[in-house]
Amino acid sequence: MATLDISFKPERAHLRRPNRGTIAERVVPQSVSGRYRRLKWAALAVCLAVYYVLPFLRWVRGPGQPDQAVLFDLERGRLYFFFIEIWPQEVYYLTGLLVLATLVLIWINAVAGRVWCGYFCPQTVWTDLFLLVERVVEGDRRERLKKQGSGLSPKRIFEIGFKHTIWILIAMATGGAFVLYFSDAPTLVSDLVTGRASAIAYAWVIILTGTTYTLAGFAREQVCTWMCPWPRLQGAIWDPEALTVNYRDYRGEPRGSAKKAAELKAKGEPAGDCVDCLQCVNVCPIGIDIREGPNFACINCGLCVDACDTVMGKLGRPRGLIDYEAWSNIERARVGEPARRRVVRPKTVGLGLSVIALASAMGVGLGMRSEAKIAVIHDRNPVAVRLSDGRVRNGYTVRLYNKADDERSFRIAVDRLEDAAIEVVGDDTLVEVASDATRELRVLVTAPMGARQPIGFVATDIKTGSAVTAQDLFIPVEGGP
Repeated sequence: MATLDISFKPERAHLRRPNRGTIAERVVPQSVSGRYRRLKWAALAVCLAVYYVLPFLRWVRGPGQPDQAVLFDLERGRLYFFFIEIWPQEVYYLTGLLVLATLVLIWINAVAGRVWCGYFCPQTVWTDLFLLVERVVEGDRRERLKKQGSGLSPKRIFEIGFKHTIWILIAMATGGAFVLYFSDAPTLVSDLVTGRASAIAYAWVIILTGTTYTLAGFAREQVCTWMCPWPRLQGAIWDPEALTVNYRDYRGEPRGSAKKAAELKAKGEPAGDCVDCLQCVNVCPIGIDIREGPNFACINCGLCVDACDTVMGKLGRPRGLIDYEAWSNIERARVGEPARRRVVRPKTVGLGLSVIALASAMGVGLGMRSEAKIAVIHDRNPVAVRLSDGRVRNGYTVRLYNKADDERSFRIAVDRLEDAAIEVVGDDTLVEVASDATRELRVLVTAPMGARQPIGFVATDIKTGSAVTAQDLFIPVEGGP
């Protein structure tokens, strides 16, 4: 039966000389080359390029509109994403996007475990970047470990200072790029450099510089293991059929050196392919030993696969001792059953269809939404007033939204209520609304006494003839005849 280790006790791995002694000690991963490391470099380059370049892309929207392709315009209360414009009243689209992202993440987890964490998570991307700087300045794992145990020399002080200077510059670029999503990027860059930017902009740059420097430079694996909620969910959503990084223990055990394995095989005794070189542990950015079985802390980055394949290649042994493999296939192989690759199964199909359905619904909703909208709120006190002629008057607050790039005129009317008269306080029923703006109206509706009944408000665009509607209630006077 498949189980997932959620204890992450370092003393278990300590028996095999891991690259950490206690949780408080930092992991010092070793560099490695291979196809998965190359994939991680490619993912890092793409993610950083998107993050730093996206604020500078332009998108023409018309006169008076911002031309930044992706912009969170807090002043106007808009979210711009290329051709999409989200108003505050359409926050449900953002909610839908968060739900969609969650479904995609769960679907990816069902297919390939925490592969998002290993390749595309911002914490992983910036940690890899910081580690690259550390290796270039201070050397690889063995050199860094030797320097940690030595005293401070002028050269060592220079290395430490130079490394942290580059880290801080990267962190400042990260914080600076983030605030560019909330204002016109070229203008804000100029303002930040010349000191003309607002105090809030500088405050957020400082805050994000500090968090990036701390999390990517010092917290690293602690974020992926303890601070992030995603690994905590692995115990509930972990799937033994997912393609995760696993150790083929039926092939690797019993462990021993190449010389010892040759002697055992000469005697006809069992000998595994694992030479206990600890390369899989040394390259792990989290500091776990994947040979101990599935672990919730594993981010599925595949670096241990590259390290093990390199060793197996040098020894002339088959690659894949550590590989992306379903845990259920590991258990099948132990009892001599053939492997079954079940990427397409009811769970992945169901999650995939859910993602497609939600994405399609959001796409259709965005495509069909109107450039105008009307919202109605009934008065609460009083809800109705009886006039001297026996009729009843209800008051409403009506808000018109014009999302078009030009001014629009709307004719306000009511339907579904017989013999009703409508009055727009201080205005005519023909109302003008400026471009990309809203207008609030005070509307009074008068009708003969009757039962409580629905009422519809209709705003007709004079230019296009299109209409938008909103529903509410017409309420009689309490205790009336």
